[in-house]
Parts: sequence; structure tokens; C-alpha cells
Amino acid sequence: MLSQVNGAGSGAPISPLLSVLVFIAVVLLFEGMYLMWKTYKGPQAKKIEHRLNALSAAGDSSAQSHLLRERMMSELPLFQRLLLRLPRAHQLDRYLLQANLNWTVSKLLLACVALGAASFLLVTGLLHQPFMAGALAGGVVAWLPLAYMLRRRRRRLTKLEQQLPDALDLLARALRAGHAFGAGLQMIGDEMAEPIASEFRLVHDEINFGVSLEQALGNLSVRAPITDLRYFVVAVLIQRDSGGNLTEVLTNLSRLIRQRLKLFWHVRVLSAEGRMSAWLLSLLPFAIGGLMSVFNPEFMAPLWTDPLGQSLVRGMLISMAFGILLLRHIIRIRI
Repeated sequence: MLSQVNGAGSGAPISPLLSVLVFIAVVLLFEGMYLMWKTYKGPQAKKIEHRLNALSAAGDSSAQSHLLRERMMSELPLFQRLLLRLPRAHQLDRYLLQANLNWTVSKLLLACVALGAASFLLVTGLLHQPFMAGALAGGVVAWLPLAYMLRRRRRRLTKLEQQLPDALDLLARALRAGHAFGAGLQMIGDEMAEPIASEFRLVHDEINFGVSLEQALGNLSVRAPITDLRYFVVAVLIQRDSGGNLTEVLTNLSRLIRQRLKLFWHVRVLSAEGRMSAWLLSLLPFAIGGLMSVFNPEFMAPLWTDPLGQSLVRGMLISMAFGILLLRHIIRIRI
């Protein structure tokens, strides 16, 4: 009898009101978790964090931004204090921001050390090569994260330089229409594409936060070390002190930058043959050596096993390195 009562009680349907309350509680729980994630890890939070990071590395030496400049360079307090004492740590941090990489200085340095140590152990331990070969391989591989950062930075600055004439034209049209200089900066930040939009948006934010126009434009020239952008900063500051038609100055500067970029790409086209020859001369010995090692390993074996062959290979690599640097210097034409 008791078992029948228990069975009847366990099979009783749940109240509809209780089901609705459970459903509402689960929905509110997931919504709360989503709002918490959006507050700390969402796109808007990432955008604000990136802008604050850029403010912290702007190079402002005033007392107001002293706390902002103490940017997190490492998650570990010991490394943070150590990196703050290094003279080049802030420069590396600024390079990371200019490359638009969400890395810290400690992660960059640890990646270099880890890759260099792993390459050294691989060459000396597994391949049984001498100490100098392992040190050379470790140094080359340890440089790869820095080279990637510098390449990203160079490409971003090049893109910013190409966008600068359009930004100056937009600013000149805004001033001609009667808008203030700060409103023109905000238009560039809202209507232009990245990366120039974030840079000018940051200048507008700094001015709104109370930073002087001179200091905000100086920070812009530090964050984006481009010659044409420095011309823009100098032109605005001179016009602010001595007066004049800023719209005409910006229009002429935009036309001058376009003409310089046009000349630069014209020179690039004319020097394309020389650059291709430099690439072929740099890569051809390594390609031929690799193919001969694959198709005729007995002929190439003395270079890897005989001490005299190893000395020849090391001398060849050093000579090739100097030759590549010399060819790079020849084909690199500055406009």
C-alpha cells in the first residue's frame, strides 16, 4: 500500500507555475553570465582596453598620466617590476601597440628565449652540431617573434601613411564646412578605416580628457612615427600659434603626400627587376644545396660530416648573410 502511494506521488506532474519559474531562472542565469562576459571580455570592453593601452604608451610625461603609463607588461609582479626598470621596455611596449598585437613585453621576451633555447638544444643535442652552430641557430630563431612584431608594425605604419591624405582631405572639408578642429578629428575616427581611425580617435579622446592640443598631437607623432604625420602636426601647431588658413595648409599637405607616394610607387616599379634579382641571388644557393642534398646525398655528405666541409658551410653562411645585408641596402631606396 505504501509503495503504491510512493509510486503515485513520484509520478505526479510538476506544477506549471514551478516550470515557468525554473525556465525564467535559467534564462536569467544565462543572461547574467552573458552580460558579465560582455562587460569584461566583450568587443566594447576590448575596444576600451585597447584605447586605454594606447593612452598609457603615448609617451606623455605629465603627472596626470603617470598611472596610465604604468601599463601591465607582465602578469607576474616580479617581472613587472623588473621590466619597468629596463630602459627599452617601454619602447618594446610601444612597438607592440604600433603593431596592434595583444601581447605583453614579458610574453614577447619569454617567447624569444623559449624558441632560442629549443633551437639550441635541437641543433646541439639531436643533430650533434658544434656549439657555435647551435648558438647561431638559437639566435636566428629567437629573433623570429621580434621580426614578426616589426613586420606587423611596418605594415601597419605603411597603411596608416597611405590613409593620411584622405584623412587630411576629410579634415579640410570639415573645417571648410564650419566644424571645429576637434569635431574634424572625431569625424576621422568615426568615418575612416583602421588603423588611422583609432589614432585620430585617441587624439580626440585625449583632448576631451584635458590634454592640451600640443601634447595630444605630440603623442600622435610618438605613437605613429611617420614623417608625413609629423609634417601635419607641425603645420597645425604653427597655424595655432601664428594664424593662417589651416584648410589651405591641409589641402596642400595632402596633395604633397600623394605626389610623394606616387613617386615612391613609381620608383618601386622601376626597381622591381633589381629586387627580384636580389631575391634570386639570396635564395638560389640554398635552393640548389637543398635539391642536391635530396637527389645526391652522397655528394653533399662531406659538407655535413667532414670538419673541413662544416667549416666551409659556416663560412658560406656568414658570407651569404653579409651579401644579403648588402643587397638589401642597395635595393632599399628612400623617397
